[in-house]
Amino acid sequence: MGFNLAEGTAPTVESLWRQYRDQFPVTKELIYLNHAAVSPLSKPAADAMQRLTDDVHRFGSLHYDEWVDAYEGLRVAAARLIGADRSEIAVVKNTSEGIATIALGLDWRPGDRMVAFTEEFPANFFPWKRLEAKRVAVDWLSIHDPIGVIERACHGARLLAISYVQYLSGFRANLSAIGRACRKHGCFFFVDAIQGLGALPLNVRETGIDGLAADGHKWMTGPEGCGILFVRKEWQDRIYPMEFGWTNVVAYNDYASRDMALRPDAGRYECGTLNTVGCYGLRAAIEFLLEVGVDRIGHAVLSLTDQLVEGATRKGYQLLGERTPENASGIVCIQKPGLDSRTVVRRLKEAKILAAPRQGWIRMSPHFYVSPDEIDRVVDALP
Repeated sequence: MGFNLAEGTAPTVESLWRQYRDQFPVTKELIYLNHAAVSPLSKPAADAMQRLTDDVHRFGSLHYDEWVDAYEGLRVAAARLIGADRSEIAVVKNTSEGIATIALGLDWRPGDRMVAFTEEFPANFFPWKRLEAKRVAVDWLSIHDPIGVIERACHGARLLAISYVQYLSGFRANLSAIGRACRKHGCFFFVDAIQGLGALPLNVRETGIDGLAADGHKWMTGPEGCGILFVRKEWQDRIYPMEFGWTNVVAYNDYASRDMALRPDAGRYECGTLNTVGCYGLRAAIEFLLEVGVDRIGHAVLSLTDQLVEGATRKGYQLLGERTPENASGIVCIQKPGLDSRTVVRRLKEAKILAAPRQGWIRMSPHFYVSPDEIDRVVDALP
């Protein structure tokens, strides 16, 4: 997608963080720049989870119908977030489970070929290496390859898998262009969206995405252990649920039934009891983001990271990769010759600034509720 700061009209970054800062109590403790790892829970998410745990503590399963409503509410909210239909959303425990569902569920045949990328996080790398070991040919490309190279690789390939945003460099893929290439050649387009979803707009219809997975604990400001899997409706009969339990089937509420007919929607990929408290939290987190507006959030996130890059480079830090309005995201990786990244991160932590050391780099990932003044303080704290 081509989202950048120049597109559309957005409120000032200051007005957005001022409006919603009280929804993130972490701001009283830290300058939090580690959303690419684990986000603090937003207040709506924490409150929803607290209500559920208090209710179960007092009443057990008396209000079970409300749990079911929460599962459905999560599917509906997730569908709104990515421009899908709720029938295309399954609740999964994490991104890896979503990716594995796609990787194992397709009917791979000897001689099949797919496209993957060398810079990916292990969750979107290892499953395809395992397929490669089972005689599925994998064309390993770089995320920096021109779209023409990617399109040629799609010709005759069954699947292409890429991250919306790369976990280390923060490089944001041009999903629209890749989606067009995949559609042209009938290639299943899969996206690991965990490092962008909640921070930047994403629409599966506009980009032609066929499958998508993301956990809620990063940019969606929800809990760990609860995520979403999107599978486009027309693909669901061609991706079989390899993990099978009592809730994959139509008659899952009839415990005496032995009918194994699959549910007629993405619920067929839900195997057994769901993470109920996680569903409460993630539903509330996504509904909160929808209230704020992901377009507005995206403008704020890009503005804050632009400010961070400008300040850090002014102090002699190098940026990992070339940042442009087209490929920028909420992730910034920097380093300075002669300084150990772990030492810098430790010093920042002592100043109550949370970043992460990653492969010799200092990774910073602010969300929209971080203030511009705090970014200035971070730059000042850099040695």
